Amino acid sequence: MKITRLTPDDNGLVDWPTLSSHKRVVMTIGVFDGMHKGHQALVRRVVELAKKTDSLSVAMILDPRPALAHTYANEHDGMDLPEGFVDTQALSSVEQRARVMGELGVDRVLVLHYTMAFAAKSFRFFLGQMVGKLGMRTLVLGQDAAMGANRKGDIKAIQELCEATRVFELDVVDDLGPGYTWVPSHFEPRVPEGTGEPQDPRETMNKAELRAWSKQNNCRKVRVWSSSNVRYLLSQGCVKAAAEILGREHAVEGTVVHGEQRGREIGFPTANLAQMVEGYVPVDGVYAGWLVDMGPIDNGGSDHSGSGDDNAKDAAKSTASSGVNAANLASPSAQMRMAKGSPWRWPAAISIGTKPTYSDETGINERVIEPYCVTDDWLDLYDHKVRVEFTQFLRGQVKFNGTDELKTALKDYADQTLEITGAK
Repeated sequence: MKITRLTPDDNGLVDWPTLSSHKRVVMTIGVFDGMHKGHQALVRRVVELAKKTDSLSVAMILDPRPALAHTYANEHDGMDLPEGFVDTQALSSVEQRARVMGELGVDRVLVLHYTMAFAAKSFRFFLGQMVGKLGMRTLVLGQDAAMGANRKGDIKAIQELCEATRVFELDVVDDLGPGYTWVPSHFEPRVPEGTGEPQDPRETMNKAELRAWSKQNNCRKVRVWSSSNVRYLLSQGCVKAAAEILGREHAVEGTVVHGEQRGREIGFPTANLAQMVEGYVPVDGVYAGWLVDMGPIDNGGSDHSGSGDDNAKDAAKSTASSGVNAANLASPSAQMRMAKGSPWRWPAAISIGTKPTYSDETGINERVIEPYCVTDDWLDLYDHKVRVEFTQFLRGQVKFNGTDELKTALKDYADQTLEITGAK
């Protein structure tokens, strides 16, 4: 799969690439944040139709999220988001979304930088470009899709354009899933009380209580299968409910950096992630999950590792006798690394928070992500990109009365992690 990044000029015009000189194009367009089950339904339909018609399957990702870009523009006299702006509310990075698309069989991914000049173009102009420049003959969209200036290009308007021009077809996918729910317009992360995976607070309400809660919190009606709903669930610690919508465990990715070494000193070495991570960070607490070594960052931490990846070398040696191609293991793809049973994947007890047991002593109150891999293997993950997957919430952050009490708790978290992940 090939990924192409495109940036409109100051007038909002794009220098579109030639995708194929002889094949038609079946494509879908959207943000695809989180690549949840609704997004997957769209992409699978694109791939299905492309195979049936011997066409090229293409997905266009709009980045940054249009909602964020327009909010920023409204607050800054129409300006675009500055270069390097970090979207902390994005569920997943563009690379993570494209990776899932590749797994589903997409041929090409176009990442279009969303600017205000581009946003001002009408949906008719945009779709004309898709047909004339990219060779689009089938457009696959969800039922509530809208595009173009002022979002005037809804499904009804696009269908009318199809019938009037007869140069492309519109295929509408029923990607609603289980229907709709309510999400507060503005919400703050809330640490669940007690231990264990919390229940979605909306599930315990009757209709009258849900109506009152929705009014009190100025809620928006959104799809159950939506990025907004997943974001809300993660902010409440409901990672299992989020995984049900995503079709997989929610994950963040980041670079392992040197920390205070305190975990190593007490027998629980953690992989401290740098402050900048890809993906939405759930509410503070302790989680059971997984850590995946995605490779050294000097190779982009991407789909392969180089000669400096000692963990890859060790994995190749340890699995050579099983009949698996050792050359592939020495240069593994992201899919190989992430696969169940992968030698680059370990169960992990994951802490998110400010390390309250020692914060008074150190004066450090930075929010950090610290996975502890529950393994006897010696792992050298410094300067590696890692993927941290959240399986279940265990408990909120606790300030313990010293190191011994903390060690007892960490041992308990490790045991729970092995039990929950099935790695015991």
